[in-house]
Amino acid sequence: MEDSLEELAQLAATAGAEVVGALVQRLTKATPGYYLGKGKLKELADLKNEVGYDVVLFDDELSPTQQRNLEEALGVKIIDRTALILDIFAKRAQTHEGRLQVELAQHQYLLPRLPGQWSHLERLGGGIGTRGPGESQLETDRRLVRQKLHRLRKEIEQVRKHRALYRRRRSAQGIPVVAIIGYTNAGKSTLLNTLSNASVLVEDKLFATLDPITRRLTLPKKQQVLLSDTVGFIQKLPPMVIAAFRATLEELDEAALLLHIVDITHTNAVKQSITVEKILAKLGLGEKPRIAVLNKIDLFVAAEEEMADLVKMVEESGQDVVLISAAKGWGLNRLLERIAEKLSNQMPLELSYGIPKGVWEALKAMPGRLT
Repeated sequence: MEDSLEELAQLAATAGAEVVGALVQRLTKATPGYYLGKGKLKELADLKNEVGYDVVLFDDELSPTQQRNLEEALGVKIIDRTALILDIFAKRAQTHEGRLQVELAQHQYLLPRLPGQWSHLERLGGGIGTRGPGESQLETDRRLVRQKLHRLRKEIEQVRKHRALYRRRRSAQGIPVVAIIGYTNAGKSTLLNTLSNASVLVEDKLFATLDPITRRLTLPKKQQVLLSDTVGFIQKLPPMVIAAFRATLEELDEAALLLHIVDITHTNAVKQSITVEKILAKLGLGEKPRIAVLNKIDLFVAAEEEMADLVKMVEESGQDVVLISAAKGWGLNRLLERIAEKLSNQMPLELSYGIPKGVWEALKAMPGRLT
């Protein structure tokens, strides 16, 4: 729970909000009307005078009724986790395809919440014979949103067809695709930049880059591959986001190999890895060949048992494990060799991590069969 709230605070900071407080309630299930219980709702209302908040973020997706009731009770804007993620996506999307996919997800989120947008008009009258402008405007807006959804789906379908055509041409050239996946902010874009000079935006924020980027890469034995960066995963990733980004995520299905990037400095590295694995399973990619790339070893200060747990988990899943620092360039020679081995089924090549001797000796001394 605390980890999830900390991640919500990071999302808020990425969206440009300042966090002034947090509130937790343990319930068997959320209350249907307000999500919170009455006592906790009053406590939250009292905090408004104390800290002066003007937005409340909830760490789950709220129903339209819950969101409307909370806004009336607290008199401030209410944003749930799904809306926050969509807002960040909307800011980060740069390409036409990315904006289409985000807009589709936003409209899917908006459609069931339209009645709340027109609650002020519903009070124009009451009783029989008062089917007034509020309801007619609501129906008009619903029709417009449905039309917009239909248009967006058609445009995204064209994007899918274009991508499929591009993949067929690429396949005819015999160039395999290696896709970079992982939890958001694990270092995927840094790795892409270091390996291919891609000049992708790198920030210490969640979802710093959103649009997929593909670059050509030459492996040690002169084999050409295409290295593709994809959208980062996160806990409680809204299903509508996965559905909207189907055209982008289909690139993973065509990839010959996945590089699962893990930030080993994060206290929840194991949980983040499990989250990514679960999403891959939902996408039908659970059996796709991949390499677990443990990143940021230059900053590694975690407890030995945490590292051993992480390595054990990825080994049990049948993945190879490679240690790197994408920022420092450590271990990239070994990573390229492992990619070549995976793609060509050749015998393992000589180890060549390129890590400073002192750091390498310290890593070898750790338990967990890291070498």
